[in-house]
Amino acid sequence: MDCLLIRHGIAVEPEEWQGSEENRPLTEKGKKRVLRTAAGLAALDCKPTHLLSSPFTRAYDTARLLRTVVCPSLKVTTCDELAVGSTPERIVALIRSLPMESTLLCVGHEPLLGEAAALLLCGKPMTNFPMKKAGAALIHFPDMVKPGQGLLQWWLEPMQLRVLGRGKKSVADMDERG
Repeated sequence: MDCLLIRHGIAVEPEEWQGSEENRPLTEKGKKRVLRTAAGLAALDCKPTHLLSSPFTRAYDTARLLRTVVCPSLKVTTCDELAVGSTPERIVALIRSLPMESTLLCVGHEPLLGEAAALLLCGKPMTNFPMKKAGAALIHFPDMVKPGQGLLQWWLEPMQLRVLGRGKKSVADMDERG
């Protein structure tokens, strides 16, 4: 099994948003950057069999944008396990519930995703693995999905994914505008 964890894109700041936290949307810049990130995932030949998202608007909209480029035939499935307030252990249980031949693309929030990555890679949730907005990590499970048994395939910053999406060979080839 492969599990691709990706944090939602840039969202409207909480102090600038009048609605509920669950409905806080992506900014226009966030949408554009998610699409560029998606191009990077496509360049890495990511082919998910399941597209899972937090039900929060910013994560769900990120998943929908990723879907347009990476996996247009998949539906976005919302999962409370990926929402703010969940736990890394609930994410592990969700991953375990799916067939071992699956490739998951899971869109969620920090610090939850970083803590889940730590649990999957190191066996315990830690705050040592923060993910930037629209950053991603690919974790492989050769056998069972079990804490501490994941093998990190790559951990990429959003800029690195955008560079890959542009067909560049390195971050140095990219200008500041992203």
